[in-house]
Amino acid sequence: MPEPRDIREAEGSPLATMSAAASPPPASSGSASSTPSPASAPRRRSRWLVLLSVLGPGVISAAAGNDAGGITTFSQVGATYGFTLLWCLALVTVGLIVVQEMCTRMGAVTGKGLADLIRENFGLKVTMFAMIVLLIANFAITVSEFAGIAAVGEMFLGHSARKIIVPVAMLLVWGVVSRGSYQKIERVFLIASLIFLTYIVTALKIGVPWGQVLHATFLPPLSKLPWSGDLIVMIVTLIGTTISPYMQFYQQSAVRDKGISMKDYALAKWDTILGCMLSSIVAMFIVVTCAQELHTAGITQIDSAGQVAIALQPLAGKYASILFAFGLLNASLMAAMVVPLSSAYAVTESLGWESGLGRRIRELPLFYGTYGALILLSGLLIMFLPAHSNLIQIILNAQIVNCALLPVELILMLILINRRRIMGRYKNTIGMNVVAWTTTAIAASLSLFLLVRQIWTAIHPA
Repeated sequence: MPEPRDIREAEGSPLATMSAAASPPPASSGSASSTPSPASAPRRRSRWLVLLSVLGPGVISAAAGNDAGGITTFSQVGATYGFTLLWCLALVTVGLIVVQEMCTRMGAVTGKGLADLIRENFGLKVTMFAMIVLLIANFAITVSEFAGIAAVGEMFLGHSARKIIVPVAMLLVWGVVSRGSYQKIERVFLIASLIFLTYIVTALKIGVPWGQVLHATFLPPLSKLPWSGDLIVMIVTLIGTTISPYMQFYQQSAVRDKGISMKDYALAKWDTILGCMLSSIVAMFIVVTCAQELHTAGITQIDSAGQVAIALQPLAGKYASILFAFGLLNASLMAAMVVPLSSAYAVTESLGWESGLGRRIRELPLFYGTYGALILLSGLLIMFLPAHSNLIQIILNAQIVNCALLPVELILMLILINRRRIMGRYKNTIGMNVVAWTTTAIAASLSLFLLVRQIWTAIHPA
């Protein structure tokens, strides 16, 4: 039986030219192998260029997870529970790495997006169900991104700011993606990912109690945690914001668009691991910042992510709050580009239509139409909400929706990646299956618990 995809680079892919340049020239017959070649330094530089050429999909998809919903969730975790849920963040990170690596591997082996594989292997009905699930989750997240943008605007300009800042953000988000090639847009995303370092700067400026942080992460007193329905809701929200369905669809399509094959897989895998680790480190610093400055000061509830920045000002200085607000705006804008983009990839692939960046809008009407519609509807919803709407609740609810719908996508992924006719010798190992199925089971069971709790509360109000 032939392998699912020949182990070679896609002709004409962004990596093809780079890899050709990185390949050492054939040695002449008369050259002495023992003599150090003067070209060794350029060859080492070429290897670094290949690494940088593969860098992107993993870092971007993971960084986009630290969006308005992520920042709000991590802020609430730190403010409400201090350091006590850092262990949960560490465990979810392991699940995130495994899930995103599966997407990278499937994209490299098959040269196809996740929606493509679902359509080819499960038929139209299952594909449509999966797309509906994804669109519901992505719409909720995109709304939360514009809520985050509105929150930053309201910090500086008052409640009327959303009518100004949200339309400007909508135009910016549309313009960047609709007018650029994959390579240019990827560079924008990578630069935006670096801005997340502002959260680390904020935490270091405040001061990190490393002993408490390490103890809460690796030696948590689980028996002493305040176990309750509210704590379960927070854990569900934490899972939903860390592992989101759009991340899997975006990353696998980006791997395909970039032309990454199994020849580049080792580097692409490290791109994924690096992205997930950096994303979780940023999340940890957000939790630590809010635990150190808000929880210890008795501020355990927040009304918006913007409030966190305001609350930090008297405690940690105006620059800490400005850095936090700037990071929130950057995160919201980046995710407002990536999340609708994953929807556009998935919808077009599921219907067998062409997709990809750098083409004219009239060439790919469904791709850009899906992207634009999600931005327009989400932005308008936030613009016309009542001025004093609870933006934090909108953002947190989006993460709960994510966690509830995540098992649907993960189950389909796990079935696909364990089929030998699709993955050949690159199908999942037993260890990866254990972690992935455990992540799926935890997300499903906690979401079910939350649903039962809400129904019970509705039937038996306090």
